[in-house]
Amino acid sequence: MASAMPASRTIRLGTRASALARAQSGTIARALERAAAAAGERVGVKLVPVRTQGDVDPSSLASLGGVGAFAAALRLALLDGQCDLAVHSFKDLPTAPVDGLRVWAVPQREDPFDALCARDGWGLDDLPREARVGTGSPRRAAQLLLRRPDLRIIDIRGNVPTRLSRVLGAEVWPDGPLGARQPDLDGVVLAMAGLRRLGLTGHVTEAFDEGVMLPAAAQGALAVEARVDADPLLTSLLATLDHAETRAEAVAERAVMEGLEAGCAAPVGALAQVDERGLRLDAAVISVKGTEAVRSRLRASNLDDAEALGHRAASDLLGRGAGDVADLRATKPRRSEAGQ
Repeated sequence: MASAMPASRTIRLGTRASALARAQSGTIARALERAAAAAGERVGVKLVPVRTQGDVDPSSLASLGGVGAFAAALRLALLDGQCDLAVHSFKDLPTAPVDGLRVWAVPQREDPFDALCARDGWGLDDLPREARVGTGSPRRAAQLLLRRPDLRIIDIRGNVPTRLSRVLGAEVWPDGPLGARQPDLDGVVLAMAGLRRLGLTGHVTEAFDEGVMLPAAAQGALAVEARVDADPLLTSLLATLDHAETRAEAVAERAVMEGLEAGCAAPVGALAQVDERGLRLDAAVISVKGTEAVRSRLRASNLDDAEALGHRAASDLLGRGAGDVADLRATKPRRSEAGQ
């Protein structure tokens, strides 16, 4: 039976508690309210905090089981009827679909690239030998080492302000249960999208492009998910937020991961970009020690071919020896299994 919206026309939006998640969810909430007003509907959006394992456990992301550590609790809240929709960082969603749920909207993408935030205004080439650079991402670590094999990569976790505080100290506010840390790193690599959404781009010392570091699949994009039987008013409002070009880019990039059967610790980067000729897709698999990489660049003239393009890129990478460069199904043991 299809679920009905409450008579008050209040939409419950499930969100993680971090500053970044609240900023992302707030953006979607305001957009929905504007869309409703334009349609002559009186709708309010209420944020419903949902605590996830990824928010409260300081273990490395890979050791928690990968990006699904952030999505699982939100998806359960949707299925249980605790909220009507949820906003995810699209890169946090596992590629496998969940029965009963659908991504109804992929709003226009923020900057998809990564950025270095370092002491003393250092860029990547300026960092001293054996500088300590923090990241919890095997993809970022591998590409850093590909460019700078002398760096000491420090596995870190935490929300954006927490990670920045490990470089800048008191200049960044503490946020969330993981708390702030005393400065102990020379730099950290973070997603530019998160820094923009939090107003923290003033701490960026080098903004990377695809020549330096390919992003994670769907990085910078949001996925707005609701039940497949969601109220027609909600789905009609969500349709106004969907951005066809961003959806095509995200679908292509995620299809690379699906085609590679990539695990949460696989060092894979992917970037699709819509241009006047259709859809261009760059993808790479990098060895975890940064000693070698295989790359693919393919095109599709039609955005409807985004998924097929991603699968073609995955096949191309495999044909070029990606499986020998890195363990594509790599995962890390959970904390209890690792004896930490």
